[in-house]
Amino acid sequence: MRLFSKFLVLLILAVLAWPAGRLGAESPTVVRAEQAAAHDTTAYTLSPEKMRKAVAITRIWNVYAPADTLWTLLQFLLILALGIAARMRDFAVGLSKYRWVQGPAFVFLFLLLSRLLSLPLDMYRHRLGIAYGFSVQHWGSWFGDQAKTFAIAWVLFSLMTMLLFWVMRKSPARWWFWFWIPAVLFGILGVFITPYVIDPLFNKFEPLAKSDPALVQQLEKVVARGGLAVPPERMFLMKASAKVTTLNAYVTGFGASKRVVVWDTTIAKATPDEISFIFGHEMGHYALGHILMGTAWSSLALLPTFWIGYHCFRLLLRRFGGAWGIPSQNDWAALIVFTLVLVALADLSEPVENSFHRMIEHNADIYGQEAMHGIVADPRTVGRQAFQVLGEESLDDPTPHPLVEFWTYTHPPIRTRAGFAVAYDPWAPGEQPKYFAK
Repeated sequence: MRLFSKFLVLLILAVLAWPAGRLGAESPTVVRAEQAAAHDTTAYTLSPEKMRKAVAITRIWNVYAPADTLWTLLQFLLILALGIAARMRDFAVGLSKYRWVQGPAFVFLFLLLSRLLSLPLDMYRHRLGIAYGFSVQHWGSWFGDQAKTFAIAWVLFSLMTMLLFWVMRKSPARWWFWFWIPAVLFGILGVFITPYVIDPLFNKFEPLAKSDPALVQQLEKVVARGGLAVPPERMFLMKASAKVTTLNAYVTGFGASKRVVVWDTTIAKATPDEISFIFGHEMGHYALGHILMGTAWSSLALLPTFWIGYHCFRLLLRRFGGAWGIPSQNDWAALIVFTLVLVALADLSEPVENSFHRMIEHNADIYGQEAMHGIVADPRTVGRQAFQVLGEESLDDPTPHPLVEFWTYTHPPIRTRAGFAVAYDPWAPGEQPKYFAK
């Protein structure tokens, strides 16, 4: 066991070091552009009115985000300390002698109480989105999405809970490892089926060729430039305008379910060249295998998380289990203790996770800009304009606080992305592209 513990320590260090190591191994061309972008204050700007709104919403968000995180942890502690978890357990056990009734019943009560406790903050967030023009979704539709989310969470969480407690009974001291294996497989399955099953429950999709065949022809030039096989049937339009006003495009799924999705708001507010640049970025995720990379990295990081979580979980049960009315790890109410530990670890690891995501988003920006060479007249200008449109529509603050950026940003700030687009010219004499032959 001591040898295995040393292995896990090395694994944790590798997971923490990987993003930093990948970010530090760039070519001189990329490094020079990054340095120029860090000091560029003109590539992305906002009008005085938009700047006022951007600063205001950023200040609200900087308070809301940590408050939401702390409230989530606090509500779990209150449910435990006030004996609510034990009473929910007693109710679930009293319903039936069958575990397949008890487990889902307890999960339902837990999720319902947690959802009700979180609802005021979630409603406030939606109201902010409406007030600042990000959302046009009416409350009936919003509550409908909340109900769908709850139902999906209940089904999936119940299945994972039953599996967790089965593994606990089979291997009381090593369940954290044996549960990690199906958890990884479950996550991979989730990535695969999400475009087929989950996404259509919340938004409408149609083949992009159906609504905008001319744009598909433009995007096929980008695909040909990358030498990839992204057929039109894997390009989709999402009718985001029914709920939001912001712009986006993304790549999702893998294998047979992998696809590129462009929001209809992006098509409405960006030029064809700008959409091509945004698509080039998403194609970069496709070409560079970022979904597979992200899935592998998350799966790897989950093992030390479960190991640390197991020890924290056992420590909390030994110290507070009696006061909480939870005699052992096999008690249904112990699920809330384990959930508390995992949520806390996820919050603490957020900077590491986000640094990884910023790395792959930056690489996708590089790929997208290089892919535009020979397709648009000036990739640098088109890139800057694309980021300007994206930033304006989302009221992205040009000067985010460094700590907020480090802890919460999953993408580099729009200001530095626009500055990089302006500075990055790998086709100039003496420079070298990262992904495409010169």
